[in-house]
Amino acid sequence: MNLSKTKVLQPIQERLGNTNIILVGMMGAGKTTVGKALAQMLGREFVDSDHEIQERTGVKIPIIFEIEGEAGFRKRESEVLVELVKKNNIVLATGGGAVLSEENRQLLKQHGIVIYLRASVNDLHRRTRHDKNRPLLKAQNLYARLNELYIQRDAHYRDTAHVIIDSGKQGVRQLIQKLFNKLININFDTIKSTHHFNIMQTISVDFTTSSDKRNYPIHIGHGILDQVDLILSCLPQKKVAIVSNSTVAPLYLEKLNLALEKSGIKVVSIIIPDGEMYKNWETLNLIFDALLKNHCERNTTILALGGGVVGDISGFAAATYLRGVPFIQIPTTLLAQVDSSVGGKTGINHQLGKNMIGAFYQPRMVLADSATLNTLPDRELRAGIAEIIKYGLIRDPAFFDWLEQNMHRLLTRDAVTLNEAIQRSCENKAEIVAADEKEKGIRALLNLGHTFGHAIENGMGYGVWLHGEAVAAGTVLAAELSRRMKLISEADVQRIRKIFVQAELPVAAPKMPVEKYLQLMTLDKKVDAGKTRFILLNRIGEAVMRADIPAALLTKTIESCVKDG
Repeated sequence: MNLSKTKVLQPIQERLGNTNIILVGMMGAGKTTVGKALAQMLGREFVDSDHEIQERTGVKIPIIFEIEGEAGFRKRESEVLVELVKKNNIVLATGGGAVLSEENRQLLKQHGIVIYLRASVNDLHRRTRHDKNRPLLKAQNLYARLNELYIQRDAHYRDTAHVIIDSGKQGVRQLIQKLFNKLININFDTIKSTHHFNIMQTISVDFTTSSDKRNYPIHIGHGILDQVDLILSCLPQKKVAIVSNSTVAPLYLEKLNLALEKSGIKVVSIIIPDGEMYKNWETLNLIFDALLKNHCERNTTILALGGGVVGDISGFAAATYLRGVPFIQIPTTLLAQVDSSVGGKTGINHQLGKNMIGAFYQPRMVLADSATLNTLPDRELRAGIAEIIKYGLIRDPAFFDWLEQNMHRLLTRDAVTLNEAIQRSCENKAEIVAADEKEKGIRALLNLGHTFGHAIENGMGYGVWLHGEAVAAGTVLAAELSRRMKLISEADVQRIRKIFVQAELPVAAPKMPVEKYLQLMTLDKKVDAGKTRFILLNRIGEAVMRADIPAALLTKTIESCVKDG
């Protein structure tokens, strides 16, 4: 997309008005490069706080550090920031350590839209390793020093920012386009009075082919289930059928019913049993029975309120009832919010295989309210984290780095961290799904660990191992197989094991005969011409599909990763 086009820039300009854009992040994150490009595109003045300090003192920053120490420099930095934020309509790049001061953090938040340009320690090291002008990076081990500073500052950057975006290895124009997409969805009226995790972010899943152009939004936020106007905007008829289960319905169904009925919507409630073992024809027929008895029509929208099972079976019902009715996903588990609710895979299990019967059927909207995770059992939360880790492993190494640093915050249900993890997971999946809706190519990479994982779920009996638990053990199996195929190192395997241990997820597969594993894996949907295809890792952040796995190597891999359990 040509960012210079008026139709792209005008809505951003209108929304921003004279509000300042303030960039924060580590040294080497790209604040100056991105800031200058952003200012040029928006017709704004670019200001660099470090440059301002040098202009006012007539001395370069390393000299200030040498004479006055870091404390002296920080004092000058704070004084300059107080003056700079009084300007309007500027793009301001701050120094990497500006956020260390609580006063600075509050000052920046109150005087503009704060954007955290985040980069992995690997990228920061690559960009700064030849830079001799940064006093805080004078260390024998530059990588260790950068990692130390990242750990010290990342939480402050996140606390200050209204928007977080990864600079990574992408080009400046591509990064700015992603930034514009985020800015266009921010509620600027409330940004100064609310913490940024309360700001709803919207991701678009766009399908564009020569004959079909369509898209749908994924709304992500804390407490957004109350915003029924989001649902109302997608309804072609003032009648809905809400499918939930016996666990989720007592928590959220009545509240949603009342809100919809207050807006003039007639609600049909359908409650199904809770559990993977009920994802079958019998439960699907319970939904069909209720839809028919309540005279639901082709424009009656089905709302899936629950976890992955509810979403999958409701979506399949929507795809097949009257040959297709509108469908909205309202996922209430972490796994569903980051994975199963996005991309249109719907279906039920068969006794011989998981998700073997179903259809690709896209929802009209996904509404992911992270506040619903407050009632999620710890085991379910951890199971969802397995799918989050997957995105880092298959295509987003910066995200994987971030997860290593923030796993403890996810486990304690920190709202900011959860929203960030959900958003980044959905962004990754949305890009893949939009490029390959029917899983004819790269979408298969989303199945890292799933060939082994589905065999575990099936072999142990659906529901004994949660899907995310099976995927965790399956991913470790895939990593070990990748090592034996000489694709990744033992150090990579140990790093992968470690992050699943951090997440308190299983890293060893349950004890089943190897022959049973092999037999169950022949039922995998990726089997082609009789060959089981596995998703393996070329490196952390890059996945590949391989079918040339020697049988002996596969057997040894399974044997090495199985334990009693």
